Amino acid sequence: MPRSSQQTQQRILDASYLLFRRKGYTRVSMDEIAAAATVTKRTLYYHFSSKDSLLAAVLESQHRLALAAFRTFGDNLAGSPEDIVDSLFKDLAVWSDTPRWAGSGFTRLVVELADLPGHPARVIARRHKAMLEAHLSELFAKAGVSRPRESAREVWLLSEGAISMILVHRDRSYAASAAQAAKKLLHCKPTKQRTDHSPKIRTGS
Repeated sequence: MPRSSQQTQQRILDASYLLFRRKGYTRVSMDEIAAAATVTKRTLYYHFSSKDSLLAAVLESQHRLALAAFRTFGDNLAGSPEDIVDSLFKDLAVWSDTPRWAGSGFTRLVVELADLPGHPARVIARRHKAMLEAHLSELFAKAGVSRPRESAREVWLLSEGAISMILVHRDRSYAASAAQAAKKLLHCKPTKQRTDHSPKIRTGS
């Protein structure tokens, strides 16, 4: 694909992501996307045959970015299971501390498309969440956690629950509460959230 065409496609993806993130999938029209990306509808449909295919491409792009960030987080993290938990939920608290924060875009889209289990976006969302959970399992295994896969599932469940409760109540203390619960599950003694400069990730993006 020529560079100019790649740039146009990326501009469409970027504009679509911002619109889907702000308004949801069903409330955004292809006309809005074309206007936001400063392209004609003909150009838009040249790159993406349908709104569904565009959404799938947006999610694939966001999946790659989020997974890469999570892997970087893991590569730069050394310590106990407690350190992993503290870093994970501290980042969640930081991520959610923005005025227009709206939780996990993947989760919101699955809820929006709840009556369409075979929709490509839901397939991508399942794969995205599963891969993040699997990477957390790898981190736990390296840290010596017994039953790392089961523990990762339990902690990820707490993370997803914390995201939902923070979104509902606009109360970031749910991240700290979830961290304490996670440490109990891992048989770690609760400690104060540490202050560090670990790379920040966006959980459930």
